[in-house]
Amino acid sequence: MSRCVSIIGASIKKIYLNNSEQIILFLVSLFANTFSAFSGGGAGLIQFPILLFLGLSFGVALATHKIASVALGIGAALRYLSDSVLDQKFVALMILFGLPGVILGASVILLVPDRFAEIALGVLIGGLSIYSIFKSELGQNYLPKNRDRTGLLLGGIVLFFLGVLNGSLTSGTGLFVTLWLVIWFGMDYQRAVAYTLIMVGFFWNGSGAITLGLLSEIRWDWLPALILGSFIGGYLGSHMALRYGSAWIKRAFEAITLLISIRLLLGS
Repeated sequence: MSRCVSIIGASIKKIYLNNSEQIILFLVSLFANTFSAFSGGGAGLIQFPILLFLGLSFGVALATHKIASVALGIGAALRYLSDSVLDQKFVALMILFGLPGVILGASVILLVPDRFAEIALGVLIGGLSIYSIFKSELGQNYLPKNRDRTGLLLGGIVLFFLGVLNGSLTSGTGLFVTLWLVIWFGMDYQRAVAYTLIMVGFFWNGSGAITLGLLSEIRWDWLPALILGSFIGGYLGSHMALRYGSAWIKRAFEAITLLISIRLLLGS
């Protein structure tokens, strides 16, 4: 009798812990991806460390995070596509140059340490954040440039290397893509965030998730809560970005890039 009571008690405790765990995962994912969708990246700053804190290894946490992040791109796409802000030429450019880089980065990250890359990216992101702060008009207006063949090729090469970083690091690269689209192609922040969320969130993270899924384990029982939070957060954050415009996005972008820069420099 006492053994039955113990088994029932253990089962109830397990169910309670699982439900609490799912609620925590959902709330973390919702907050991280809402802010990411509004500022143009940075969900990994919050979501990935939480997965590590809850006991996942680096490889499992990265693969699980990448899969959940795909829902961010889907949620953002549903909101942005209704406003038709995407140019098919840039969609093709980001897929053509970015995806090979993502696959390459995801293939090597589990074999080599990434501390040096994190430090370098942290310094670069911090510098670009400060640059954006002191350039008050940066990304406030849509001023197309570098749209000739040479400009597109050079821009695409940088997107390839950003794809490598996206496949191998956990946070920061989406923000870097946003700023690169603003600086090099003359996009306003609102338009650049739309491309970043859909192309990086869905296509880049999707290919990275598949690659990592083949090379590492995935915590499947955590994915429903993470995916739901990512999807709702992606839609809500995109709605906020469209409503408040480039000025507010720029402020949020600068804040999150500074935080991510500090985190990358300090390490996990």
